[in-house]
Amino acid sequence: MTSVTIKLTKLVELKAELKKHANPQRALVSKSFFKTGKGEYGEGDVFLGLSVPDQRKIAKEYKALPLSDVQKLLKSKIHEERFVALVLLVMRYQSGDESAKKDIFERYLSMSKWINNWDLVDTSAPQIVGDYCWRTEDRQALKNLIKSSDLWERRIGVLATLTFIRQGDVKLTLELAEKLLNDRHDLIHKAVGWMLREAGSRSPQEVKKFLNRHAARMPRTMLRYAIEKFSPDERHRYLQAKFE
Repeated sequence: MTSVTIKLTKLVELKAELKKHANPQRALVSKSFFKTGKGEYGEGDVFLGLSVPDQRKIAKEYKALPLSDVQKLLKSKIHEERFVALVLLVMRYQSGDESAKKDIFERYLSMSKWINNWDLVDTSAPQIVGDYCWRTEDRQALKNLIKSSDLWERRIGVLATLTFIRQGDVKLTLELAEKLLNDRHDLIHKAVGWMLREAGSRSPQEVKKFLNRHAARMPRTMLRYAIEKFSPDERHRYLQAKFE
């Protein structure tokens, strides 16, 4: 009998490596943590139960995975496979030339349907969308994203401004934050509050001016995130403004 050796593709190998590190107990915790129940924002998501460090380590081992396979991986029903795909996209973006960056930016936005939980957005939006929009001075793309009916596209738009903040530009963050004051979703409240907090580390006076105008009508979660690094007296003052 002749033996036949089947050469596995790198994509199949990567998926097998992820499954090898699966932890059913951690997967159960993740299903709860990422709100996968009926009617919740992560409804139906499937977890293997890998830690983030393990996922990143495996991604580095497959950094040469063809971009077409990275796209296939991003369309997976398994959360960790999508996470690894996004880590790979970030790595490819950061090492690419301007043409490659443009291509990955466009691919990323075209596949936003699968970037559908907060950790997936947070680990990739600033690094790809934020960086590209900063490089090309394209603020309109982020303004368009926050108008989306899709929760995750709105979060991508908000989180992408982190790159602008790190470059010393907080104006776009404040502009988008004002437009999202009436957003109904808690994950947007948290994202906006987080970006305001980061902006406050760079331009505290600008953020305080913003809060002086809007604290009284900001969602409570958004406000609490925004003032987290303020002094106790300042936090109390802004929290009281909610009820004035």
